[in-house]
Amino acid sequence: MDLSQAKHAFITGGASGLGLGIADALARRGVAVTIADINEDSLKEVLATRGNQFRGVRLDTRDRENWQKAKAEAEAAFGPVDILVNNAGISPNGREFADMDPESFDRILAINLVGIVNGIFAFGADMRERGNGHIVNTSSQAGLTAGIPGVGAYSVAKFGVTSLSEGLRVEMEPHGVGVSVLCPGYVQTNLGANTVKIGGDIRQYTAAMPESDVTPADVGEMVAEGIEQNAAYILTHKDVWPGVEKRMNAIKAACDYRRNA
Repeated sequence: MDLSQAKHAFITGGASGLGLGIADALARRGVAVTIADINEDSLKEVLATRGNQFRGVRLDTRDRENWQKAKAEAEAAFGPVDILVNNAGISPNGREFADMDPESFDRILAINLVGIVNGIFAFGADMRERGNGHIVNTSSQAGLTAGIPGVGAYSVAKFGVTSLSEGLRVEMEPHGVGVSVLCPGYVQTNLGANTVKIGGDIRQYTAAMPESDVTPADVGEMVAEGIEQNAAYILTHKDVWPGVEKRMNAIKAACDYRRNA
């Protein structure tokens, strides 16, 4: 998508972290931005430091009626949405499946997966009808390969986002709408703190979190570039392939076994 032609982006989880990095990158390219976030205080803080190119709306992505209200408010201010970034999410709960509170599992899926589906429900048909636009769904490296204890529920949701994005891309391509799935590695954000604020369950993962010199601003630039290139996958780190390759090799071995059986 030619970002010089884009006029309005709607970004969930836009008041901090990756969402704000993406918002700033698109705004630098002349796109008006609606940042949607469940945290009203964060919205106010961000809007106080941005100009008229930004506006904010409170949105719980689990609430489909709230989506329709947020969409109406955003488009009344800035016109039809050209770019939808489904970015809002919460962190893993650090618990193995056998020890997990079902309510915690449900919350992770409701926000990290169903919240993204709700964004498609709200904006997808309109973008398809206009024959223009781009959708970015935030998954994770955990949506490409799994296996870290305590991150399983998160991976279930993120694999779902990856699958959703791949299917949506095929459906939207004939109508001129691009779809990318963002699969970030570890980036230093306030995701954990935000998870706790909404009542999420979080504790230290079994594996230590790695160091990262990738910032939300870096990711914002990567996403802007990915939209311009209509990239199917947007990766933020260089070390993704070994884990994906291991999984692909195991699948290939199973396919070879069945073919030769």
